[in-house]
Parts: sequence; C-alpha cells; structure tokens
Amino acid sequence: MKRIYLDHAATTPTHPEVARAMLPYLGDVFGNPSAIYCYGQEARSALEQARAQVAGLIGARSEEIIFTSGGTEADNLALIGVAYAHKNRGNHIITTAIEHHAIIETAKFLEKRGFEVTYLGVDGQGLVDPDDVRRAITDRTILISVMQANNEIGTIQPLAEIGGIAREAGICFHSDAVQAVGHIPVDVAELGVDLLSMSAHKFYGPKGVGALYLRKGTRLEALMYGGGQERNRRSGTENTPGIIGLGRAVELARQEMAQEAGQLTRLRDRLIQDTLQRISHSRLNGHPKKRLPNNVNISFDFVEGESLVLNLDLKGICASTGSACSSSSLEPSHVLLALGLPRPQAHGSLRFTLGKWTTEPDIDRVLEVLPPIVARLRAMSPLLKNRS
Repeated sequence: MKRIYLDHAATTPTHPEVARAMLPYLGDVFGNPSAIYCYGQEARSALEQARAQVAGLIGARSEEIIFTSGGTEADNLALIGVAYAHKNRGNHIITTAIEHHAIIETAKFLEKRGFEVTYLGVDGQGLVDPDDVRRAITDRTILISVMQANNEIGTIQPLAEIGGIAREAGICFHSDAVQAVGHIPVDVAELGVDLLSMSAHKFYGPKGVGALYLRKGTRLEALMYGGGQERNRRSGTENTPGIIGLGRAVELARQEMAQEAGQLTRLRDRLIQDTLQRISHSRLNGHPKKRLPNNVNISFDFVEGESLVLNLDLKGICASTGSACSSSSLEPSHVLLALGLPRPQAHGSLRFTLGKWTTEPDIDRVLEVLPPIVARLRAMSPLLKNRS
C-alpha cells in the first residue's frame, strides 16, 4: 500500500540535496567553528555562508541571524530575552490567543514572573484585528508577538499593518514565522518586525536547527551562557551539520517557492472544494484566501478528529487533528476554540498539509476514502444519535 504523507506542517521530509550538503560535516569536516586552526576555520566559513543564505531569504543582514535549536528555542529567546532586557521600562506583552504553544507557554512563564500578558482574540476566520493591537497598547507595553501564519488553520496575519503600529509606538515586534518561512515570501523590512523565528524542518531541512532574526540595535538578554557563541546571544557549540542543512534548504526555497506555492494552492483548493461538496455538515476553518498554500483544515460534525486520523492511517494516509506538539492532548484545539467553534466541532477537525511531492493522485485518493470513513463513523456516533 502506498503511503501518502499530508502532515507537512508537523514536519517535512529532508530534501535529498539538503542531506547531501550536510554529509561532509558529519564526516571529515568535523571542526569546532570556534577553533582558530584550519579544521575550525573550515567549519566557520561554511557556517557563515549558511548565515548569509538565511539572511538573504528574509531581507536581513548576516549579523542579525542567531542560530538556535529550532523554532521553540527561537520563540523563547525572543520573548524572554526582550522581556528581561526591557523590564525596567515596562512589563506588558501583547500576543494572540491562537499562537503556537511555544509562544503561549512562554508567555505564561513570564506571567508567573511578574509580567502582564494580553491575549488578543481573533475573528471567525482566525484574523487578528490590527485595531485590537493598537487598543491593547499601554505605556508599559514592551513587546508585541503575532505569528505570521497559523500552524493549524493556515491563516496569514496582517503583519505589516501590525508592524507599523508597533513601530509608531516604539515597541519591539516579534513574529513566529515558523510556518511561513520557505513557503511564502518573508521580508523583515516590509513586515516591520524586530525579531522573527524560523525552523529548518518545516521547509525540507533537518530537525533540531532554526534561527532567530534580531534587528540590529534591538536589546535582548541571553538565556544561555558559556562560550559566547552567536555574538554572546546563544552560547553553545553550533550544530554545524544542521546549520549547513538549514542554509541549503533556504537556497532551495528561494529557487522553488513560487512554483511550489502555485502547485500547492491548486491542490489545496481542489481538496477543500471537493471535500465540502461531498461531505455534508463540514466547514473550512481559517480564511478561505489569506491562508498558507498547503493548508486544509476542515471540521466534520458528529465525528472525532482522532478517529478520522486513525482510519485514514489504516488507508495509508497521514494527516493530523492540528498541532503535532499537542497531539497527545485530549483537549480540543485552542486555536479552533478561539475561532468560536463549539467544543464538539473543534474535536471533529482534520488538518491536511500538503508538500513538495504531493500529487493529484494523492488528492484523488483522499477524496476517495474520506467520505466513506466519515459516513461510517457518523453511523456509530452518539453525537448524531443524540441530535436525532
């Protein structure tokens, strides 16, 4: 049975060219980038080339890129680092109710340490109102953090408008762009961000490596201390093979992003349209147009999302109910609840996220097996029986 992978928002397969680029740094080119002799300088040169590649993709300077272990560390460094660096000026942070747990849980951590956090709501399609951001600002606000694109519903936020509000108020602006970088154009100047997080494994790079963009002049307190790597922002010997992989993934994204986005948008729209037509009592979650090219999130009444995932897996199709980071939780998605979905509908959500190698026959297969699965589960559902 052919397996069809449609959970690229959770992670992507490593591109073969990325793996090839990493191989020398897992073997003969093993030097510590901090060493001054030839082995170390060979590794340092490759690491700085990757830094320039990452900076080039988002319109930044090389010295504004800090390598991290991934998106979660980048988010933690951004929020905690800015909060601690500015605590003498204020203690108020603004974010949204639909952020990734790497932001939500970090904000809760800061709340326990005397910071105040405003969690802005969103409309029924997952969009933040920039006017809500403006109204939430106080004379104690030191940071605004709004994700560029949501990992569960794919909604793309009006980041440039929010960035203008933050800049006008003189407040640091961070964006978790983990789902956006490598898939849609990201330009830090156009967006007006001071900090931006990314993760390699979301766009065909290796796991365990990411980066934080830090605009020159932005104050940030380090969270890790030791050897002073990454300009004293993030101590620890750099993950050279992973960083080389990140750099190569960035170059491939630069070359292939536009074509891939067009292909995935076409497949995405077909999957959405045909699913909603073939299966009654279903609805699209997120904005119909302002969404990532590969994201499909649909709620099905009278069924459980986890049952759908398990039954699809038996047919060789890998999908999810939402964020992979909270897949073991029995609670419905906080994102879908923030959209105003009742808990039963939020529990019945299914997320397909397409990728570079997704094909038309893959979509055909999903549309073939999904309707009978939903029908069978509904026939057994106490939710439907109670309704009738």
